[in-house]
Amino acid sequence: MDIEHLTPAQALQRQRGGAVLVDVRETHERAQGQAEGAQGIALARLLEQPADFLTDASTQIVLICQSGQRSLAAAQALLGQGYTRLATVEGGTTRWRAEGLPMVVPELEAGQRDFGERYARHLLLPEVGEAGQRRLLASRVLLVGAGGLGSPAAYYLAAAGVGQLRIVDDDAVERSNLQRQILHTEARIGMAKVHSAAAALEALNPGVTVQALQTRLDADNVAALLDGVDVVIDGADNFRTRYVLNDACVSAGKPLVYGAVQQFEGQVSVFDAGRQPGRAPCYRCLFPMPPPAGLAPDCAEAGVLGVLPGVIGLLQATEAIKLLLQVGTTLAGRLLNFDALSMRFHELALPVDPTCPVCAVTART
Repeated sequence: MDIEHLTPAQALQRQRGGAVLVDVRETHERAQGQAEGAQGIALARLLEQPADFLTDASTQIVLICQSGQRSLAAAQALLGQGYTRLATVEGGTTRWRAEGLPMVVPELEAGQRDFGERYARHLLLPEVGEAGQRRLLASRVLLVGAGGLGSPAAYYLAAAGVGQLRIVDDDAVERSNLQRQILHTEARIGMAKVHSAAAALEALNPGVTVQALQTRLDADNVAALLDGVDVVIDGADNFRTRYVLNDACVSAGKPLVYGAVQQFEGQVSVFDAGRQPGRAPCYRCLFPMPPPAGLAPDCAEAGVLGVLPGVIGLLQATEAIKLLLQVGTTLAGRLLNFDALSMRFHELALPVDPTCPVCAVTART
């Protein structure tokens, strides 16, 4: 028994003659339009229990997808399960639409339509897809700082659909922030940064929950702030906060995405010693002790190119998304340096410090 390969016009003729036309694309794909009269049954559901949808194995079944590849795979699988009259539409819905054949937009709940439209480009990525996007929506990220690094990181995490962003910062918006802290506006000068950030992020993506906490992270509240989050982004502007945050992340087993900027240079890494003791370094492996006062002035003293935090913050957001999706290779064990003046990236290996007072102790216990 062979699988027939039909043009869209032939498929339409078969459908009008009584064949069952089945669109095996996902719901979000069909939301953009499907062949009129087609039954929408996602490929995985169809192949899991075909008899629930196609009760008569002798019925003429015509399968269609976006381009013809998935429908052919579906036909081959159904052939192996006893279905005898199978056809696939060459060129799929793309060709069906191009030839001007009748299309309909299926009725979907508002949430389903928003999901399919908003994350359409993510859903096309095999590494993300619907399952990965829903994983992002169920994720929680702690952002320490709503300033130069936290602004671009938060903006792109919200756009990507990370479900909950917990933002911690005790500062208010100042005019000097607007050169680089893109969450804030002239109209919100004087407003708490976390509330300004929440306004911007909720306007971008109403489906994201922003937990705005106007406080400074310290040893007394860090455990509570880490509770329930999946990934932590370090956008702090002082060493004391960085050390407190690092030590707590190691203890709680949370991956920490580090970023820092000054003048024309920035750096980013992932510290994952809490989950990978003895194999991944922590912040103290890079900086065992704070530098002497005056050797590491902050941006308020040394200045910073306005676009630089955007570059580093975006890299932090990228690492966070990879961690949440569990795809790719993170910067754990590597320090990525960026020089804006020469437009060069330089990578350094960052080994575990066997004498580290935080992660080496964790590795031995």
